[in-house]
Amino acid sequence: MIITDTHTHLYSEEFDQDRDEMIQRAIKAGVSRFFIPAIDSQTTEAMYALEASYPDAIFLMAGLHPTYVKEDYQVQLAHVEKQLSGRKFYAVGEIGIDLYWDKTHLPQQQDAFRKQIQLAKQYKLPIVIHCREAFDEVFEILEEQKGPDLFGIFHCFTGTHEQALQAISYNMKLGIGGVVTFKNGKIDQFLGQIAIEHIVLETDAPYLAPVPFRGKRNESSYLSNIIEKLAVIYKISEEEIAEITTQNSKVIFGI
Repeated sequence: MIITDTHTHLYSEEFDQDRDEMIQRAIKAGVSRFFIPAIDSQTTEAMYALEASYPDAIFLMAGLHPTYVKEDYQVQLAHVEKQLSGRKFYAVGEIGIDLYWDKTHLPQQQDAFRKQIQLAKQYKLPIVIHCREAFDEVFEILEEQKGPDLFGIFHCFTGTHEQALQAISYNMKLGIGGVVTFKNGKIDQFLGQIAIEHIVLETDAPYLAPVPFRGKRNESSYLSNIIEKLAVIYKISEEEIAEITTQNSKVIFGI
């Protein structure tokens, strides 16, 4: 059973004490593909070191996370562009708009999101979207940029059924993680109405650990808890969930 974690921050300092053990736990649980989103230029070297340690399992993205879009965001975007021009990446992410923490940089977030979508198109890469309390703003830019060269993953999808269908209409898979196991997560109520071909698995480790680990540090091995929940929702085996969602990730990432 090949399981793919399409979104995990394995370079996070929260794993500094036991990173290798944590990755080995995930591999033992069947997770053999880890896609690593970028945050800003400060995380680049840690991501490269991770890839050097696990070259067959780690697949890197380049991007500027919306909550790291500040006054110097043009410098950060130049760093993203330099990385993309110099080597192979598998996506531009995580990018998008976040109005939960701070609304003061919305124009800069919109500009950064738009420019990184254009970079993804230039390099024929998928995008991985971060959206928090910003569905209208994200959809507005996706509508403007839509086309056959726009595709990717709507990371940590927490919207409504209607918003799920809208995301899918822009060639986005839905990244499903720990939230699907939460009692108040709500997406479990309609997810069974979404064809499984539109779903990929993710943890967003070290964040958003699934039940029964909610509130604790998340890790990629906990994908098994998400798969267990999806098997109930879709009424198919856990092996089929793993196989189909891994195939879906290959459609997006090309590997």
